[in-house]
Amino acid sequence: QVQLVESGGGLVQAGGSLRLSCAASGGTFSSYAMGWFRQAPGKEREFVSAFSRDGGSTVYADSVKGRFTISRDNAKNTVYLQMNSLKPEDTAVYYCAARNIARSTYLVAFTTANYDYWGQGTQVTVSS
Repeated sequence: QVQLVESGGGLVQAGGSLRLSCAASGGTFSSYAMGWFRQAPGKEREFVSAFSRDGGSTVYADSVKGRFTISRDNAKNTVYLQMNSLKPEDTAVYYCAARNIARSTYLVAFTTANYDYWGQGTQVTVSS
């Protein structure tokens, strides 16, 4: 069983930056492909960014491409989401997620159903 704990959310003005962290425990970190999702009030949880199954590439939603960067530190069992040039429409609860590479057939997973473990989320609020 993998536990994921996000941190780093907060209130920031438009144009500002935040770095989210997701610390994993209880499993072999390198066995999981990690991703980030977000959910705004009244909306469904949506894909933000993820690593491919082999860890060799990263994918971003069009809405964040060029502004957000996903990275991971296997030595620290942590995945990050650097968010720059934040916009009010980025306001949401951000969740990190993990999928077991051995049980996943997708090179990149864009839907919540393909992830096995979730964190509790961290609130990001961007003021205009």
